[in-house]
Amino acid sequence: MVVPAALRDELAVHANAELPNEACGVVVLRDGVAQQYVRGRNAASSPYRFELDVDPETWFLEDEGYELVVFHSHVSAPPRPSRTDVENIGLWSGRPYLIYTVRTGELAAWRILDGTIESLPLAV
Repeated sequence: MVVPAALRDELAVHANAELPNEACGVVVLRDGVAQQYVRGRNAASSPYRFELDVDPETWFLEDEGYELVVFHSHVSAPPRPSRTDVENIGLWSGRPYLIYTVRTGELAAWRILDGTIESLPLAV
């Protein structure tokens, strides 16, 4: 998965703007390359978990051939899925999943399936 520097900057800006809570949204990919970021709202308003709320029209981008990747931030924990992330993976099970850590500025990609966490390659 390729997340260009400008889009990484968008993720960082959103994550910092939502402090002290986690930020969340959807990264829109075409052929493995991030094309845009759709800011979401963390309906949980929590620094420890997120409940993704985005415009329902966002989900129709998949009908246009885009792949949707859930994104959320961690305030200070490493950019690795937490136990809460694994337990609440829901519809995102088996799909790419991005986590950004505000404290360090790190971004990482993962796949969570049946409780197993797999690191995914991430390029700029």
